[in-house]
Formats: sequence, C-alpha cells, structure tokens
Amino acid sequence: MATKITLEGSVRNEFGKGVARRLRVAQLIPASIYAGGAEPTHVTLPMKETTLALRHANALFTIKFGNESRIAVVKDVQRNPVKRIVEHVDFYEVKAGEKIDVEVPVFVEGTPKGAAVAFIDVQELKVRADVANLPERLVVNVDGLTDGTKVFAKDVKLPEGVVLDMDGEESVVSVTVPEDAATSEEAETPASASAASDAPASDAK
Repeated sequence: MATKITLEGSVRNEFGKGVARRLRVAQLIPASIYAGGAEPTHVTLPMKETTLALRHANALFTIKFGNESRIAVVKDVQRNPVKRIVEHVDFYEVKAGEKIDVEVPVFVEGTPKGAAVAFIDVQELKVRADVANLPERLVVNVDGLTDGTKVFAKDVKLPEGVVLDMDGEESVVSVTVPEDAATSEEAETPASASAASDAPASDAK
C-alpha cells in the first residue's frame, strides 16, 4: 500500500533563479505538477514537510493549493549538488484506479550460509501497479542461501496486484563468498592438515 501524504501549498506565478532563492529563504520549495499534455501547474510547498515526505519512495501525494487539489506521484527531484537540499520537485498527476510504472528500491534481509555474503545487483526493480498500491520497497530474503546462489527478478515476491515490468531473468541479488574470506579459509585448511600429521602417534600397545 502506497504511503499517502498531503501537502498544502500555493500557486506560483513568478519564475527564475532570483525567485527560487527568495523561496528558499522563506523555507519554500518550487514545484510543478504535470498532467498528460496539459500545461503544468506551478506551486510552492513547505520545505520541511516536503523534504521529509520525499524520504518515502513511491508515496501518493495529495497536493492542495487554493481551492484545488491534485493527486500525484513524484516524477523528479532536483537537489543542490553540494548541500543536497531540495531545490525543485516535479510531480505527475494520477487518477484513482490508474496503473503506472515505478521503480522500487531493493533490500535484503536474513543471513546467507557460512561465509557467504549477499550483494544487490540491481538497486531498483521496475514494476507496474495501481497508484493506491505502489510498493515503497521490495525485500529479498537471503536467509540460508549458499555460495553461488542468484535471485532473479522473476523470483522476487511482489505484493498482490503488482506486476514485474522488466526482464525476469535479470539478477537482482548474488550470494557469494568474498575473495578475502575464501583465501582465509584456504589458508587455514593446509595448516589444520599439517597440524594433524605432525601430532605424535599414540604408543602401540
């Protein structure tokens, strides 16, 4: 289920770098709401609330301004390359019941077997889902998986109503023993064998 967030802003009629700077000083963020081929609606949003809301991947936003409101998802976020503060947000308006394509972050849980470690090969999966059911994250369980195991996109468990929209044969998670760990194990094995062969034999009775 998508995280639902409401933001209250106001219509924006001024543009340019100078205006953007003044908005930031006033703790506001400029944003645009796109809807198909129509002209975008330009608004300003509260900086603190918007920045916190953007932590939720694929959230469903209700943006209120004046006597209007729009339901939308985030299309693009522009950040200052140094300070990383949000400078502008593009939203895409959606309708109830509409299905859209989104990219969902991949996470792993669990512990592979032995010295094996799970590595994420694809950071995000492309899926298609109803706007009211956009997943915020997808979790791959690697508990007990052995060295050499791969989890493919088609193997990832998706929420009900969510459909994979990419090559199912693409590797999402790889389980492998890191080279340093494998070298360490190989070094220990001869030493153990040598210690066993050097042990004094028990006296024959």
